[in-house]
Amino acid sequence: MDMEAKEVCEKINAVRKNIEKVILGKAGIIELAVATLLTKGHLLIEDVPGVGKTTLAHALARSIDATFRRIQFTSDLMPSDVIGVTIYNEASREFEFRHGPIFANVVLADEINRATPKTQSALLEAMNERQVSVENITYELPRPFILLATQNPHEYTGTFPLPESQLDRFTMSIKIGYPAKEFEREIIRSYPQELTAHSLSPVVTSAEVLAMQEAVEGVRVDEDLLNYIVKIAGSTRGHKSIKLGVSPRGTMALARAAQAIALAGGRDYCIPDDIKKVAVAVLAHRIIPAGYGADETSEDASRIIEEVVKGVNVPI
Repeated sequence: MDMEAKEVCEKINAVRKNIEKVILGKAGIIELAVATLLTKGHLLIEDVPGVGKTTLAHALARSIDATFRRIQFTSDLMPSDVIGVTIYNEASREFEFRHGPIFANVVLADEINRATPKTQSALLEAMNERQVSVENITYELPRPFILLATQNPHEYTGTFPLPESQLDRFTMSIKIGYPAKEFEREIIRSYPQELTAHSLSPVVTSAEVLAMQEAVEGVRVDEDLLNYIVKIAGSTRGHKSIKLGVSPRGTMALARAAQAIALAGGRDYCIPDDIKKVAVAVLAHRIIPAGYGADETSEDASRIIEEVVKGVNVPI
């Protein structure tokens, strides 16, 4: 790895270590969150209340010297509250567009599934095209742009499940989980202000994030690994336990995420373990298990993806 690549790797590690100051004992989860940033993707954090979903998203945002907006999603939130609105300026006698909070480098959509489907769908163009359209006029979003969304499990009161089309636009979906006993004791001993994202300072600039994202695209993925990725995705289509398999967008996301993991590990080439490491986070939320809607849960989807990966031969 050349000196420039080593510098990129050091920047990536700086972001991870910065987040670890406030999210204790979750190095693997933090690695996935940072990898999502590197892929120019978007991150969905789903878990029960109180485990640090918002703190993780906010900590990632605070680690970057860039514009940040937080949107608290509620049932009465309107699309215009997110995207913006065109108003008539009496002074200039012209219509002008007032930008909404979506116009930032890092956007935290907190409790995204508490908003109605109409408001949720307002994010689709922003997530996929990095632009929004209002009254036939297109407005570009700033670069870099990443949406960090948190949500409570679907069985909680007052939530609206995200549609498959929107879930497919999240590069990864992760769960933080409860902390191990030793880390939970440390959390209790800490002063509240020590474990908040507001205590963090930026460690990279937005320009450096763009450079890191560009470096990820240069990580080599050999032909046999591309075939490995395609076989994993293909195995989800027609699987007896899966009603809806992984889309081509999911296949591309798996490759990009593996490239990000490789670069963070100090390599300019991918290995099978990079793909295995991100497979569940990238693919589980993109499938619909057979019979979903009754007793099926996201844990079932994760288990199915694990079984699928185990069933595909690893290239030698």
